[in-house]
Amino acid sequence: MDLTLHLAQDAGADELLGRSPLAALTGMLLDQQVPMEWAFKGPRTIADRLGADDLDAHDIAAMDPEVFSALLSEKPAVHRYPGSMAKRIQQLCQYLVEHYDGNAELVWKGVDDGRELLKRLQDLPGFGKQKAQIFLALLGKQLGVQPKGWREAAGSYGDPGSFRSVADITGPESLTKVRAFKQETKAAAKAAKGAGK
Repeated sequence: MDLTLHLAQDAGADELLGRSPLAALTGMLLDQQVPMEWAFKGPRTIADRLGADDLDAHDIAAMDPEVFSALLSEKPAVHRYPGSMAKRIQQLCQYLVEHYDGNAELVWKGVDDGRELLKRLQDLPGFGKQKAQIFLALLGKQLGVQPKGWREAAGSYGDPGSFRSVADITGPESLTKVRAFKQETKAAAKAAKGAGK
């Protein structure tokens, strides 16, 4: 895996996401309740604070939870909820160590069925169905991981030419389109909720 992604809109952060499967998974894990770019800058910030060029699942899994939480909480914090996210990242790394020898790429490498890959992603701590589908779409659309049936398994996030999620962000213009789609979806949900009263 060595591709240029544009999810963080920051050259150093995007470079790490493009070459490090664990960084990409960690960015996806952080992508909730904060702007997308903030979430995907997180892995680079964590690596920098660890004094490393990449993230290592074995190292993170073995860290003292309080030390790792403090690392994420340093200003500027890696996430709006750095303590709970530190715990989730360590759980993810512990899972990867136990099931994939710490190699995040083995979650998808050699998997030839989209449904199987979706199941593997959903088994990761912190990855519900929607997050797993978005990451599957990112793998298929931008990282060349396209097992049979991957678009179907990714649901609407796998649709070609859509601007629904991080899977569709390839630069500032597509980021604007994805953001607009998310705002429209939120507004529609809010309107539907109001109409149901």
